[in-house]
Amino acid sequence: MLFFIFSCIIAFAGTVSPPCPLQIIPPKVVVGYGDSIAANCSCNYSLDQLENMGWESPNGAVSPTEGVTFLLLKANATEWTMEPKCYTNLLDGDQCLKRLTVTIYKMADNVSVSPQSQMGPMVEGKTYRMQCDIANVAPARHLSVYWHKRNKIVYTESFNKELNQYPVNLSSVFNLTAQRDDNAAQIWCEAKLNFGSSGPNLRSMKSRSHGVIVLYPPTFTQPEKETVTLKAGGKIDLNCTARGNPMPSCSWHPSDLILENNEKQPILTVTREGTYNCTVSNTQGTNTKYFIVTSAPRDHTVLAGLLGGFGALAVVLLIVGYFTLKPDGTFSFCNGQPTSSVI
Repeated sequence: MLFFIFSCIIAFAGTVSPPCPLQIIPPKVVVGYGDSIAANCSCNYSLDQLENMGWESPNGAVSPTEGVTFLLLKANATEWTMEPKCYTNLLDGDQCLKRLTVTIYKMADNVSVSPQSQMGPMVEGKTYRMQCDIANVAPARHLSVYWHKRNKIVYTESFNKELNQYPVNLSSVFNLTAQRDDNAAQIWCEAKLNFGSSGPNLRSMKSRSHGVIVLYPPTFTQPEKETVTLKAGGKIDLNCTARGNPMPSCSWHPSDLILENNEKQPILTVTREGTYNCTVSNTQGTNTKYFIVTSAPRDHTVLAGLLGGFGALAVVLLIVGYFTLKPDGTFSFCNGQPTSSVI
């Protein structure tokens, strides 16, 4: 029994062929559909071992040729599944064969954001489905789709490596959650065949860009509550500017404290203290801002100066009165010396 097993192992080992000493340069070819292919096949057999060598190919095949150790293939890439084979037939009856890996590509006929995409006005916070359609491209396993928003790539999609090499129609879906900063942004998709360092650097194909409109409720450009101080006899501007889409309208309350007839404008001028509020609204919502207007405290330094000045003046008047008032109630401004009379 052991003898039988060892005999089978030896027999099986004897059937293992040595590595095929063929070399194809280049070993892989990436080529556009219909373009030409060129590859050289060489072997390190000596001529006294070779019967012939040749190329099998849907087109450009080379018939068995004697007396050569290399052979050039020239063919056109017109078969999506073409896989040319270089072979040698040896005098001892063995055959050696090696395949040339060929990848055939086709640029997309068209790249577009489909009409089904929801590119109309969006509402902030809601999610919208956008679809990029790539028509008649091959091979799908080398295709990548990039979604752009403004100058940034926001989503990338690659496709199943198992997809066949024939041209196909593909779609990439991007879900956008609308934000107010997206308003007026341009969005488009880009399709590109990527073959890495082993293939050509092909140009990408882009869809037409679409402008995004996002509707959102109004918010104030300054804090939603402000306390301001009004100087005596002065006036002050209250700023109720708000950002929203559509453009928000504005109304002020209470209207009886408004100085000028501008209660519909975002800037209000007032001259009286009190509590004011403005309400801004659009189709997406309403928001209110409050202003507390207080009077500036009086300047007691000036008042004290005035009182002090009047007090000093009163003291001076009292002193002057003491020295100049006569018993009969009249004032005398003499220096106190008796006057001489003339006889």
